[in-house]
Amino acid sequence: MESAEIRRRWLSFFEERGHTVVPSASLIADDPTLLLVNAGMVPFKPYFLGEAKPPAPRATSVQKCVRTPDIEEVGKTTRHGTFFQMCGNFSFGDYFKEGAITLAWELLTGSVEDGGYGLDPERLWITVYLDDDEAESIWRDKIGVPAERIQRLGKKDNFWSMGVPGPCGPCSEINYDRGPEFGVEGGPAVNDERYVEIWNLVFMQYERGAGEGKEDFPILGDLPSKNIDTGLGLERLAMILQGVQNMYETDTLRVVMDKATELTGVRYGDKHDADVSLRVVADHIRTSVMLIGDGVTPGNEGRGYVLRRIMRRAIRNMRLMGATGPVVADLIDVVIKTMGQQYPELITDRKRIESVALAEEAAFLKALKGGTNILDTAVTETKAAGGTVLPGDKAFLLHDTWGFPIDLTLEMAAEQGLSVDEDGFRRLMKEQRERAKADARAKKTGHADLSAYREVADTAGSTQFTGYNYTEGEATVVGLLVDGVPSPAATEGDEVEVVLDRTPFYAEGGGQLADQGRIKLDTGAVIEVRDVQQPVPGVSVHKGSVQVGEVTVGASAYAAIDIRRRRAIARAHSATHLTHQALRDALGPTAAQAGSENSPGRFRFDFGSPAAVPGTVLTDVEQKINEVLARELDVQAEIMSIDEAKKQGAIAEFGEKYGERVRVVTIGDFSKELCGGTHVHNTAQLGLVKLLGESSIGSGVRRIEALVGVDAYNFLAREHTVVAQLQELVKGRPEELPEKISGMLAKLKDAEKEIEKFRAEKVLAAAAGLASGAKDVRGVALVTGQVPDGTSADDLRKLVLDVRGRIQGDRPAVVALLTVANGRPLTVIATNEAARERGLKAGDLVRTAAKTLGGGGGGKPDVAQGGGQNPDAIGDAVAAVERLVTETA
Repeated sequence: MESAEIRRRWLSFFEERGHTVVPSASLIADDPTLLLVNAGMVPFKPYFLGEAKPPAPRATSVQKCVRTPDIEEVGKTTRHGTFFQMCGNFSFGDYFKEGAITLAWELLTGSVEDGGYGLDPERLWITVYLDDDEAESIWRDKIGVPAERIQRLGKKDNFWSMGVPGPCGPCSEINYDRGPEFGVEGGPAVNDERYVEIWNLVFMQYERGAGEGKEDFPILGDLPSKNIDTGLGLERLAMILQGVQNMYETDTLRVVMDKATELTGVRYGDKHDADVSLRVVADHIRTSVMLIGDGVTPGNEGRGYVLRRIMRRAIRNMRLMGATGPVVADLIDVVIKTMGQQYPELITDRKRIESVALAEEAAFLKALKGGTNILDTAVTETKAAGGTVLPGDKAFLLHDTWGFPIDLTLEMAAEQGLSVDEDGFRRLMKEQRERAKADARAKKTGHADLSAYREVADTAGSTQFTGYNYTEGEATVVGLLVDGVPSPAATEGDEVEVVLDRTPFYAEGGGQLADQGRIKLDTGAVIEVRDVQQPVPGVSVHKGSVQVGEVTVGASAYAAIDIRRRRAIARAHSATHLTHQALRDALGPTAAQAGSENSPGRFRFDFGSPAAVPGTVLTDVEQKINEVLARELDVQAEIMSIDEAKKQGAIAEFGEKYGERVRVVTIGDFSKELCGGTHVHNTAQLGLVKLLGESSIGSGVRRIEALVGVDAYNFLAREHTVVAQLQELVKGRPEELPEKISGMLAKLKDAEKEIEKFRAEKVLAAAAGLASGAKDVRGVALVTGQVPDGTSADDLRKLVLDVRGRIQGDRPAVVALLTVANGRPLTVIATNEAARERGLKAGDLVRTAAKTLGGGGGGKPDVAQGGGQNPDAIGDAVAAVERLVTETA
């Protein structure tokens, strides 16, 4: 049974039994404590925590997940992987243990003809929590599982919580016996390799307190409503139903290994090291495609770094197997074809995925070249110092800055006859991980910080947003926090967070900045509002300060926004939509939105693009936007189902979380996007849009910055003034300015070349005099001295070599000249062959001089260069060189 069919059967089974099918959420977690969705229940977390009302009492999903704590182990074993799909069914106060157990058994053991998976009941083993007599009774007495195939395990294995205070409960796991060829008998308590867990049923019935780890926390009591959260690993079930040894041999991963074999000639099963590489490639390429598909782009932080790391690890393993050129295009092609059966958006978004992936491959191949140069330098320095071990900090630098896996550094160092300080490298890696873990632990406490807002939400409900139609209106204060703590009242000067039952204030979101304004109470109190946020879904928190009077919970209020600010932001937001569509028209669907910020009179727009946008294209985009403004198109907003929005071709932003009902903003016949922000009523209200330019903000991501309305006009007015001033200076019309200024710059460049040529000739003219003034030091012709300040390193080098060449015959010669450039001392030293035969090497002499100057240097035995920080030490440096020549000669 193919993976796509396993997925289809799961959703169909539960939908037929009253569950609402919830599409997989994006891998980009809508949770500040997570980089990526790492469990099937993550999208349902707000419902279990009581932050939001569930869409239905029963739900089911097949959720895309990525886990990356053990990336280095992927490939080494057949059990580790980064991407997986978690099939889940959920009950919010509806059925509980008996319902969940019955449904699971029916689906697993039901015949294939009737829509089940057809597993042999005799091969299923059950585990329950130590004291969960109820679950054991259901399995034994109602389902009919023999008592000898039901085992009890402790808190570590069969008790679940989110790792923070909140809901928790015992688990019951369903395990499949793969047979004696996988190890000894005795059930999952004895051998989890033979008895593979395929389905975990979590019975959320308790509330836990604070504590560390999986076991050290108190149970505070029963939950008011009992919930069900289950998870079945699709890949594990596919492994069983497809009769293969491990998940890498299932249909969605085997095809990637087969393609890697085709590209490298390395066959799976021939050699252990090659098998590891093939598994790494299969897992990491599939994960990369899924991450890029959900809008992640390679970078050096957060989820972007996760993507970059796994892509580079896959590419490196292809090279270890013999691949020499680009390989990513062929590998992602098979992933899209296979996974596209389950996620059709991969097929429709193929071009963007390919564009991002190929750009990262090209960047890494370039980094390999640059990193190799850094490694070569480190190897040279290590050998020059007489060492045989490459320092751990060098290996860490290559890993952290250039993306070099440690195995690449080990291999390349070994080719140079060096080993690597792996202990030092791993110590630095451990320190980095510990910093990351400490940060993650700190982030988890965020749940506690939200408790006050949840309290308000539970008491007063969601805030009604009236700002689409009104800019001011009556309201009631239903929540008040002073310094983050709920308070019944606040007085003049207090920094407060106010929750109203209804508000015209827009809370920051979707790239749009929050409204500002004032809240006036019937008592005469006034609150200046500087910011509005939604720390928990549906609750708008107005942040500001009490200007006069006393604010109390329950007081009647009148909220009014800063209308000029709102209108300026609305213009910017509508201009962002126009820019997005114009870019897609010019560059194709790969120019998908990757972020934005809409502020008064200006906006920035981030989008996917593997390369810079040509200036001519940017000009065309700007012209198209302003032509749309002149068409005076109406801007309309409509609420509809997410399916209807997709049918109409509405654009959705990557990473945004949408409900079943969405708001679609349409600009005439030009643009249609899912958007919760505020907009103008007609494009003519924008007046003017001026794109200031575009730049890179990361691999495969570009940013456009622009001005709107009066701000755009003011910018052009300033530009006009500058052009007028240039006209006066160069005596030309505006259209002549580029040619005239270009001519001036060319003349200036020619003049600089002449000056440089004159300076070099003047420096080199001193060569004959310097050579004739050579001192005899124990038979060595020694030339030392300081040349005029400002002499370039290149000219100094030429002079030193010229002087060396003027010294007659086979007489040993050392030339050491110094100068000051940009306030720092610089030296170049050269020796001839006769001097080197007497042990005088340029590199040794430069290091002596540079050390005296407060710096460093190096080079070859015949010529070397160095520098320092202290120009006043030039005389001492010359003396140090003379001493070394005397001692060595």
